[in-house]
Amino acid sequence: MAEMHDRDLHITISSGTIFKAVVIVLCVWLLFAVKDVVLVVLTSIVLASAIEPVIVSMRKWRIKRVAAVIITYLVLAIVASTVVFFFIPSLVQDTASFLGQVPKYIDTISLWNPLQEDFTAEKNTAKVLSEGITEGTRVVGTGFSLTGFMDNLSQIFSNASEGALRVVSLFFGGILSFVLIIVLSFYLAVQENGVGNFLAVIVPNKYENYVLGLWKRVETKIGYWFQGQLLLGVLVGVLVYLFLIVFGVQNAIVLAVIAACFEIIPLFGPILAAIPAIAVGYAQEGVTLALIVAGVYLIIHQFENHLIYPLVVKKIVGVPPLIVIVALIVGGQLAGFLGIFLSVPIATLLMEWFNDLEKSKLSKA
Repeated sequence: MAEMHDRDLHITISSGTIFKAVVIVLCVWLLFAVKDVVLVVLTSIVLASAIEPVIVSMRKWRIKRVAAVIITYLVLAIVASTVVFFFIPSLVQDTASFLGQVPKYIDTISLWNPLQEDFTAEKNTAKVLSEGITEGTRVVGTGFSLTGFMDNLSQIFSNASEGALRVVSLFFGGILSFVLIIVLSFYLAVQENGVGNFLAVIVPNKYENYVLGLWKRVETKIGYWFQGQLLLGVLVGVLVYLFLIVFGVQNAIVLAVIAACFEIIPLFGPILAAIPAIAVGYAQEGVTLALIVAGVYLIIHQFENHLIYPLVVKKIVGVPPLIVIVALIVGGQLAGFLGIFLSVPIATLLMEWFNDLEKSKLSKA
């Protein structure tokens, strides 16, 4: 038999490797330390990319880029102001009514709870929120007082938190982030190839050409995805609202907004949006109205799947639904609303990068 000899295993780690590892760890730590700034920058980039197709279309009419960007932002500001002053008051009041009825809805569908889970905490939370919103929207005379609502809402949050200072700082922190996002996105959009120039500054020269080429592909997809998703959400929300109004379902505005927002979730979004609507219908008039509501959502879902979604979302982004769902969950957990907003664009970027890696491997094989 051959004589077996033990061999010592030597692992050599150079100082350069240690230095690179330390730099990577520091970069990751720095990103988390300035997470809010990173989120503001990324959101600004996505917004600038989202309106790029609109600007390009306006440029074809020989409108200067600066004028096109200003017109786009003015239109968005007018639409947002119209929504705030004419739609938000009704939505807030309808939300208070909906939350006030949540305990009733939970009790009504208790037979659908085979595990007999206790929803007392959820019912109490809904009741407190409903009372808080109702108090915040309390009218003086007639009509909705937006100023009074904000004052009362601030007082509610002040009483519920550690103090008014924390609430004010949190509120103005959000305002500051919003203003920065608007300013940065405008600055990036008003420049010809503004996002590309920004990336050229922060990306090493070695990877500059590839990164700029990758971003050009992703930018187009992000722009059309944003427009398509907005169109999809508005269309579905309007259809849901009209159908629910026709059949006399309560809280139609809230349920329509839920349906519009849940459109960002592929496959399961419409199902999740239908659950509260069916519960409202069942609590309101029993099985008959619940089945009608379920049928309404099914018809809208089929219309969406066969006519709208394939045209405006699926073919543009090209990201598998499962990846989108995971990205939404991860984005929401890491960064809240902005994380959800950025999840699909980042997933699109990663999918393009992975495709390039696969092509590179195949070309070398």
